[in-house]
Amino acid sequence: MAISLRCTAAARTAAQVNSRMKQWMSFISKVYFLLLLSACLLYPIGCNLSEELDNNQKIIVAVTIAPQKEFVEAIGGDRVEALLMVPPGASPHTYEPTPGQLSKLEKAKVYAKVGSGVEFELAWLDNLLSLNTDMLVVDCSRDIALQKITAPHIEDHQNDQNGNLDPHIWLSPANARIMAGNITQGLIQVDPANKSYYEDNRDEYLSRLIALENEINDSLSSITTRIFMVYHPAWGYFASSFNLTMIPVEEEGKTPTPAGLAHLIDQAKEYKIKIVFVSPQYSIQSAEVIAAEIGGTVVLIDPLAEDYIDNLRSVAAEMAKVM
Repeated sequence: MAISLRCTAAARTAAQVNSRMKQWMSFISKVYFLLLLSACLLYPIGCNLSEELDNNQKIIVAVTIAPQKEFVEAIGGDRVEALLMVPPGASPHTYEPTPGQLSKLEKAKVYAKVGSGVEFELAWLDNLLSLNTDMLVVDCSRDIALQKITAPHIEDHQNDQNGNLDPHIWLSPANARIMAGNITQGLIQVDPANKSYYEDNRDEYLSRLIALENEINDSLSSITTRIFMVYHPAWGYFASSFNLTMIPVEEEGKTPTPAGLAHLIDQAKEYKIKIVFVSPQYSIQSAEVIAAEIGGTVVLIDPLAEDYIDNLRSVAAEMAKVM
């Protein structure tokens, strides 16, 4: 009996030691990987802003989200290559950059950050910038007045009880014009020899944004219900620009409680809302519940589409059709 107990204890001890060894080896492997990745990424790249740019060499401009990619390519033309950090379909709230992106970031001359509090930038930007300290950082939000996220209850909209600032500045064409201007200044700073080229491209793109704003105003001028419901509260600046009111389903990144969901359903019925807009980056389950209760449907609109002008035109046309 004593021998049996000793064997059992020895086996248990051996299992515990084996478990600890596995945990330790896993930890060592992770540390080794991080050190190896750091060594690769921190290898000197030997470039700085004072170097003259070869006329045949494209300037790599890193951007956080896809709409910025259109801004950069419209202004930079064939002088630039845009490096998109959060790819189409990914969420800026959760995306982690790949080793390939980090390696290419080493060669970038400019990082055009959104600058308004996009979660990817809050989580990653300091580390990204440490990989390339010679890179010029352009704050696309400079000269843009940030607004608070629309409160989730329509009666609170004027008082705006939610103190969080809305990072989705690009969804206003007026803000997009300011962002394009900030990008232009950054490109001129790293490539002053092509100043007039960038300014001409900027002016042409700004005229397209003004035309877009006028077109959206016209398409939404005759709608009777200027209130819309959307799952993720990305469209506040768009709503402000075109005299609309946004009711978001999601509050502070959380799905609504049963009581909150019931309130949203009541609001939808009160304002005769038949469409719940959703972003492809997020779950649509709560939106589907609301739509089912109001006899409505769910419609996808993407705040992160790369084809910025065409996308906003399509969103406005969809709203004009159903509101």
